[in-house]
Amino acid sequence: MRAVAEPLGRGRAIGVFLAFAAAYFLSALLRAVTATLAPTLSAELALQASDLGLLAGGYFLGFSAMQLPLGRWLDRHGPKRVVLLFLSVAVAGCAAFAWADHFYGLLAARVLTGAGVSACLMAPLTGYRRWLHPDMQLRANAWMLMVGALGMVAATLPVQWLVPLVGWRGVFWVLAAAIVAAAAWIAWAAPGWSQGSGEHGTCMAGSDHLPDAGGYAQVLRHPYFRRMAGIGLVNYGGMVAIQTLWAGPWLVQVAGHSAAQAAQGLFWINVCMLGMFWVWGWVTPTLARRGLRVEQLIAWGLPGSFLALGALLWQGPQTGWGHWALFCLASTVGSLAQPAVAQAFPAAMAGRALSAYNLLIFSGVFAVQWGIGLAVDAFVGLGWSVVAAFRGAVGGYLAACVLCYGYFLVAKAHNRRP
Repeated sequence: MRAVAEPLGRGRAIGVFLAFAAAYFLSALLRAVTATLAPTLSAELALQASDLGLLAGGYFLGFSAMQLPLGRWLDRHGPKRVVLLFLSVAVAGCAAFAWADHFYGLLAARVLTGAGVSACLMAPLTGYRRWLHPDMQLRANAWMLMVGALGMVAATLPVQWLVPLVGWRGVFWVLAAAIVAAAAWIAWAAPGWSQGSGEHGTCMAGSDHLPDAGGYAQVLRHPYFRRMAGIGLVNYGGMVAIQTLWAGPWLVQVAGHSAAQAAQGLFWINVCMLGMFWVWGWVTPTLARRGLRVEQLIAWGLPGSFLALGALLWQGPQTGWGHWALFCLASTVGSLAQPAVAQAFPAAMAGRALSAYNLLIFSGVFAVQWGIGLAVDAFVGLGWSVVAAFRGAVGGYLAACVLCYGYFLVAKAHNRRP
């Protein structure tokens, strides 16, 4: 069989990106949609606050549980086959949610949905490792995250407008149909996966299987993975935790905003994030061609997030959504670490490297969300005011960020990416 020695052409690459982006948009929308539907679900099914929290967590449970096996399957069978299988599970999860008439049915459906969409980002990033030039992989990663931010925005007002027309069950039937359409698009547009690979995308046609290049131990022992681990776990994962949870309570309980004002602020934070990922997508290929490495961008960019968070802690009750937006925007430079980690490994191991790093990020999201809550409660228990407790908890997170950044800098001399 003839070897395919070059990355995808521009037109084909755009088509592949758009197909996978459609699936990832739906994944992000499904991640956030329960927050929008919470009042409706609570009223119709008599759900308590703890039920809603567990319902939101069910998505992440299914999502996280699939990351490690997902990486092996992506390396062995390729993005196209794996994501189509997973999306069929997501369709089943949406249908089960629409049919459910009690809490445990909803919870099982959310776990199933989270598992089903768990390949929507890792599959295309694994493919981009072979299908695109290295500098374009950074652009594709940033723009996938931009699409995810757009999905988060779509889960708010557009879903609220749709519910009166079709009901909350109808929303999930619409989402199920949209996933089927996205899967059909991927099946038509995405390349197959073949045996053997070169650095940019060279592969031998004729087989859907790849030789097993080892397990996760090889990934976890890699010095470049270890160097970037703290950035993903604490700096970037923590930013996502604050963006998706703690920015809202801060605006209400520290800055004194109303719930409606806080919701509006969160909307604009997500819009700013969308714009920032768009900017990263435009500029990173140019920066890469000029010799600027991801490590340099992170080293120069992350201190901006520390300054933003320090200013927010200093001003406390005088802060608004713009302060959190500045912190989140400065922290997005940490997202560049994910495609860089993939490039540090042979193409045949990209799925495992990406999935392991993604699991690290989601572990950071969980740890910071829970950790800040525990710290706030502990400080209040010691007699601190609510404002002081939030400041202390977020200050502890800032200290952890600086420590991880310090390790990143110290490791620079001996943990270089090959």
